[in-house]
Amino acid sequence: MEIHTQYDQYIEVHKYYAGAVFGVVILALALEALLPVYFRSAAILELPLLVTIYFGLSRRNPSSGLLLGMVIGLAQDSLGHTPFGMYGIAKTAVGFVASSFGSRIDVEHPISRFLLTFVFFHLHNAVLVVTNRLLLGQHEPYLEMKLMIASIVNSAVAVVFFAVLDKLRKP
Repeated sequence: MEIHTQYDQYIEVHKYYAGAVFGVVILALALEALLPVYFRSAAILELPLLVTIYFGLSRRNPSSGLLLGMVIGLAQDSLGHTPFGMYGIAKTAVGFVASSFGSRIDVEHPISRFLLTFVFFHLHNAVLVVTNRLLLGQHEPYLEMKLMIASIVNSAVAVVFFAVLDKLRKP
């Protein structure tokens, strides 16, 4: 005997074509590494974070969001200049929280995608700052004008980027 609540009909877990998640992650990591070399202003984009948020929100499974965030974060750590594990910790937290939120609210509307990305961008930065202060003993400022601009830009990019990634879903 199955028990259904009134909310069961609204929760939709999206499935993707084989290799779509892997391909998007690799592409995001490659663009994260290459774009700032050719376009200095592209350094403001945090594509691996946007991929973590998107698949976390759409998969709606905290375990898979946590694991995806961890893998993307550690891969980003291996390509970047930060101490190994910093992005892994931050993206693990974001992947888990995004997956938890995805099962409770409407994440398909562009305004909700913008606002959620804005919040998750700041959560990601907060985890990075706290980890930097506690583990490395480095003082890093939390709120700066550059961070606010980056969060707004990434949130706007996320609205368009998420619509493109929606095309990878299985019908």
